[in-house]
Amino acid sequence: MFLLHEYDIFWTFLIIASLIPILAFWISGLLAPVSEGPEKLSSYESGIEPMGGAWLQFRIRYYMFALVFVVFDVETVFLYPWAMSFDVLGVSVFIEAFIFVLILVVGLVYAWRKGTLEWS
Repeated sequence: MFLLHEYDIFWTFLIIASLIPILAFWISGLLAPVSEGPEKLSSYESGIEPMGGAWLQFRIRYYMFALVFVVFDVETVFLYPWAMSFDVLGVSVFIEAFIFVLILVVGLVYAWRKGTLEWS
C-alpha cells in the first residue's frame, strides 16, 4: 500500500530548501541600502571611466575554449567514483570507464584538430 506519511521528511526538506533562498533574497532586499547614482548605473564600477560601449563582440573561439574546458573538467568528476570503488566493481566497470575515457580522448582530438584549443 502506498503510504503518504513515509514522505513527510522529503516534503519537509523540500519546503525548507525552497524557503531558505526565498527568505534570503527577501531579507537582503529589505536590509540592503538603496543608492542609485551615475556611478551605480555605469557599465563598469572599478573607478575607471568606461571606454566605448558596454556591448562588445567577442570571438566564438573564447566560448568554445571555455566549453571544452568545462566539459573535460566535469567529466573528470565522473571518474572519481569509479576510481574509489574499482576493487569492488570489477573488470566490467573498468572496461566501461576505459570506453568513457576513450570517448573523451576522441573529443579532445576533435577539438584539437578544429583549432578550438588555440588561444590566439
